[in-house]
Amino acid sequence: MAMDFGSALAVIKAGGRVRREAWKNMGWIALQRPDEQSKMTLPYIFGATAQGEFVPWLASQTDILADDWIEEKLA
Repeated sequence: MAMDFGSALAVIKAGGRVRREAWKNMGWIALQRPDEQSKMTLPYIFGATAQGEFVPWLASQTDILADDWIEEKLA
């Protein structure tokens, strides 16, 4: 079931992963909460590419206004 960005954000804050139906070359996004081993000190959103690599992610205006967000089921 598709959702808006606010609902997608709630999913990642709860530990889930989401993606947009419109994305063809990207896997999903999730929230990373740094631990004592991390060089980062604040939570951040990262994405998994279609090739399985992880990259930092920032929402575009199109992403924020989209209503085609879906939850990516954890394996």
